Amino acid sequence: MATAASDRVFVDFQSCWPELELPPHVCEALSAVPLIQAPETRLQLMDWALGRSTGETDWTLGNRDDHGQYEAVFQTPGLGRVTEAIITKARNGLAINFPEPAMRCRDPDAMLIGDQLPTDKPTYADRFGEPFDQTRQQTLDWLKTQELVAMPFYAGTDELAYGSLLIVSRQAAFFAAALADLQGMIPRSRVPADFRITGGVLFVAPPFRHTHFGGRQVVVHDRTSTHQEVFAYNLYPGPSAKKGVYSMLLDIGEREGWTTNHCSAVAVVTPYENQLILMHEVASGGGKSEMTEQIHRMEDGRLLIGRNLITKEERTLNLPEACHLRPIADDMACAHPRYQRPHGRLTVGDAESAWFVRVDHIHSYGTAPNLERLCIDPPEPLIFLNHYIVPGGTCLTWEHIEDAPGKPCPNPRVILPRRMIEDIASVPRPSTCAASACAARPPIAIASSTASSP
Repeated sequence: MATAASDRVFVDFQSCWPELELPPHVCEALSAVPLIQAPETRLQLMDWALGRSTGETDWTLGNRDDHGQYEAVFQTPGLGRVTEAIITKARNGLAINFPEPAMRCRDPDAMLIGDQLPTDKPTYADRFGEPFDQTRQQTLDWLKTQELVAMPFYAGTDELAYGSLLIVSRQAAFFAAALADLQGMIPRSRVPADFRITGGVLFVAPPFRHTHFGGRQVVVHDRTSTHQEVFAYNLYPGPSAKKGVYSMLLDIGEREGWTTNHCSAVAVVTPYENQLILMHEVASGGGKSEMTEQIHRMEDGRLLIGRNLITKEERTLNLPEACHLRPIADDMACAHPRYQRPHGRLTVGDAESAWFVRVDHIHSYGTAPNLERLCIDPPEPLIFLNHYIVPGGTCLTWEHIEDAPGKPCPNPRVILPRRMIEDIASVPRPSTCAASACAARPPIAIASSTASSP
C-alpha cells in the first residue's frame, strides 16, 4: 500500500518490502521466514518486548498492577533453552537484565572485521582461521527459521537519510525497542517508496555465541562498496546498536570524505550572557556525558572539590551562580559536509535520537537530582539496563543489579530520548546553519577548524 504526502510516496514496509530494492540475501531471508513484523510505534515495540500483542499494556506511570516479566529464550544446539535476557515491566518503563555478568557491558574485543577491505582492526579470519563467509551464511539460514522483527531506520541524523535495517528475532524485540530509541525508527506505514540500504543492515543471532564463539560477545562488521552489514551475536546493545551503527557512519564518512566524531558537545551560557560551545572528543569512559550534566552540589550549595583520603578533610568552593548548560550531543556527532559553513568552525549534528547514559556514579538518592527526577517520573516509559527491579515496581537509578553478592554491576544504563532532556539544543545557531538544516538533531558550530577521526 502506498500513500503520498506532498511530493513523497510512502509504502507499508510489512506488506511492500519485496517491492523495495533491498540486498538480495536480505530479500531471500525475509521471504523464507514464518513471520515478519514491522513496528509502527515505539509503544508497540515495548509491548512486543514483553511478549505481548500490540496495545495490551497500560504504560501509564500509575499502573501498579502489571507485574509482567518475559524471558528472551533461544533454543541452542547442545544447550537446549538458553535465557539471554529477562525483560521486566516497571512502572516507569522496561528493565532489561542479562543473566550472565559478562553480557552486561561491551567486550572491547567483540569487534571483528569480516571482509577483505583494508583495516587496522582484528579480523574474523585472523581470530578463527577461516573466512567469515560460512558463518555469515549459517546466520542468514538460522534467521530464516525465526519469527522476525524487521525495523527500518536511518543511521545518523534523519535528514541525511542513510537507510538502514534491523533484523532480529521477535523474542528479542526489546533490542529493537532500544535501537528505535537510540537511532529512531521509520514507522512501517511511512517508509519512503525509494528507500535504499545506504547505511547498513544489523542482523542479530544470539545462539551463535554459544555454538561458534565459546559464549563470548562477537560482532562482525562486513563492509561492501555500498553499505556495511553488522552481525551481532549477543543482545547487549553496546557493541551493536551503539558502536555497530557508529561503525556504519564511519564507513560512510570514509567513502564520502567526512567523519562522525566520538564526542559530546554542549552550549554554555555564562551568568554574563556570553555563550560558547564546547566539544569533548575522547575514548569511552573519558567523561563525555559528564560534560553535559548540571553541576553537582552539596546539601548547602557548595561544590565539593576533593576529599583527603587519610584525614577526610574536604576542599569546597562557593559558587553562587553557575553557567547554564544546553546539551547538544552525548557520544556521537556527525560532521557532514552539508553542515559546514564558510566561517571555518566545525559544525556537527547529534548522530543519535537518544543517549545511552551510564549511571554507575549514582549510589543514593539525590546524587544527580535532574537525572533521577526524569528517570523516576518520565513523560514516556524508559528502557533501563542492569538495574535491580521488582516486577511492577519503579526502576531506580541507584539500585544496580549485582554481578556477585556485594559487587554491583559497573555498567548500569538508561536510554534517554533527546526529546525528554530539558533545554536540549534543538535549534541551530543562526550563524552556523541555514533553515534547511533544522531537524530534531541539528548541526551546531564548534570553535575549532579541525576534527580527528576516532
